[in-house]
Amino acid sequence: MASFCDPDYLQALLDVEVALAAAQAASGVIPAACVDDIRAAATAERYDIGALEAAALTDGNIVIPLVRQLTDAVAERNPESARYVHRGATSQDIIDTAVVLRLRAASAQLVADLTSAMHASAALAREHAVTPMPGRTWLQHASPTTFGLKAAGWLDMLGRVRQRITDSADRALVVQLGGAAGTLASLGKNGPAVTESFAGQLGLRVPAMPWHSQRDRIVEMAAALGIACGALGKIGRDLTLLAQSEVAEAFEKPSARGGSSSMPHKQNPVRAVTAVAAAIRAPGLVATMLAAMPQEHERAAGGWQAESETLADLVRITVESAGAIANALGDLQLDPAAMREHLGLHGGVAMAEGLASALMEHVSRTDAMAHVERLSRVAVRDRRPLRELASADPDVSRWLSPAAIDHALAPENFLGSAQLFVERVLKQWQQ
Repeated sequence: MASFCDPDYLQALLDVEVALAAAQAASGVIPAACVDDIRAAATAERYDIGALEAAALTDGNIVIPLVRQLTDAVAERNPESARYVHRGATSQDIIDTAVVLRLRAASAQLVADLTSAMHASAALAREHAVTPMPGRTWLQHASPTTFGLKAAGWLDMLGRVRQRITDSADRALVVQLGGAAGTLASLGKNGPAVTESFAGQLGLRVPAMPWHSQRDRIVEMAAALGIACGALGKIGRDLTLLAQSEVAEAFEKPSARGGSSSMPHKQNPVRAVTAVAAAIRAPGLVATMLAAMPQEHERAAGGWQAESETLADLVRITVESAGAIANALGDLQLDPAAMREHLGLHGGVAMAEGLASALMEHVSRTDAMAHVERLSRVAVRDRRPLRELASADPDVSRWLSPAAIDHALAPENFLGSAQLFVERVLKQWQQ
């Protein structure tokens, strides 16, 4: 799919017309001999997309001028066969079914890219399950975490995203064939048989009834794409923050793209930014799809027409985002030494919770928090190590020996269940 029409989408429209003819021939509605003539004329390179788009502005959709040109092309081969082009269908039947075909192709690509991103996340989670780094809340240092747990979070989220895409795409893979008002009256008693054959030709399912103005399947897919963009954008945001010059804990390989037109030293996180930009655009596109759902009676006057470009843009940016994140994670380089160094910033106050937790074994939580908060403020203000201040403070040294203070302030000793969480996610991924 594209902003309006591209060769792949055009070929999908033509493939639907061929499948319709083949289904009608198989059901005895039209002569079998005409199918080869229609198929031979149904190749995208025969048609001028720009001319079709221009005509669609007048005709209301691209199928109307396409059917005219397809009919003319078939007539050049066999005028008799040209009589059977587009029999019994309405333009929306062709467009909706072509959209479903394109969604199937796009979802397959998206699942492949998401799987690649999951492989990369899993490798990072496994390798760095116990690599300590600053946790960050409100963009400030919190207690320590591990890079493995961060990567496991990406993996866990991507697994849900992939399943949601798979499930919603599966529900969307139904043909549209209802004719002018959704009754298939023009095909008489042959309508159900033609629909069954039509679906079989395209590898799609037959819905209980045509769905011209019931858009829930398509919009569910749009919502899944929007969630995917948001999830990929979260990973992109993490990567951009980790790649900041003042942080530089994780970054793409220097050989990757991302240079500047004026600053030779720049290595911009272009792939991560691609995902962030998609996440910013996606909510508006999903909102448009939702807004288009209340469609009038048997055929919409505006709502259905609003979907085409919107859904195409949403599919495109989601696929681009997934590919970008898969490549970014596959190329990611880490600096564990920088992570360790940053845990020591401002006197190592990132370990304040660890020290307070050790004190809580001897005094109340309120007193422990008050003692360590006071020491932390001094550490930041005077740029002194929290360890030094704690060892010299009578309210702390009364209860904790120098060895106990060292133990409490070592990041490796205050990672909680981080490794267990990583192992759980990896086990789930392996299954």
